[in-house]
Amino acid sequence: MMTAIELVVLDMAGTTVRDDGVVEQAFQRAAERTGVADRMPWPQALQYVRDTMGMSKIDVFTHLAGGDVAAATAATAAFEGAYSEIIADQGVLEIPGAAEAIAGLRDAGLKVVLTTGFAPVTRDALIDALGWHDLIDLALSPVDAGRGRPAPDLVLTALLRTGTPSVQAVAVVGDTSSDVESGRRAGAGFVAGVLSGAHDRDALADADAVLDDVTALAGALVERDLVGRVLAARTP
Repeated sequence: MMTAIELVVLDMAGTTVRDDGVVEQAFQRAAERTGVADRMPWPQALQYVRDTMGMSKIDVFTHLAGGDVAAATAATAAFEGAYSEIIADQGVLEIPGAAEAIAGLRDAGLKVVLTTGFAPVTRDALIDALGWHDLIDLALSPVDAGRGRPAPDLVLTALLRTGTPSVQAVAVVGDTSSDVESGRRAGAGFVAGVLSGAHDRDALADADAVLDDVTALAGALVERDLVGRVLAARTP
């Protein structure tokens, strides 16, 4: 018998929050301001950033800095500052329908936790801008859990903090291969990739399902008999 899903762990940028290239812009500003990527050609550094979307930013910058933790720490701070500048200038938008999708999950009795590779200051700025504090149960960054994705720590911390009884009762959803790998490593009962962000269908192939976006999640859970009657009744 399949375990019913009780907790949904959702990534932020690219999954519930529109990115529109902001992460790449912030990485470029941070690299220019700190020189952290000077040891390699910029196209190579940018490709690494794209390949590792969803991972903890300090881990990405540590690689770009050739293992220099001090340089990576400075670059991460510069990234967070640059990201804040960009969203203050351009504003923040949700993936269309994301708030309604989250509200539907919670109305059906599921808990929803947002996770991100951003530091708490950036994460909270996004949630403030969207007005989502009352929409979710919890939001987590790598510093809250121990390690960032693709490690399972964010998923397992969400489980522990929400009192979810089993990893099989957890659904993990994200737009990157590191989101999918994190869910797999945690032993989540359902892992879905979404095509609204950084990675394509091939990169998300290890997921149980690849969805167009987060608005298709409820239907996917219902189709697999992973939710109770309340959500099923709300899903066309």
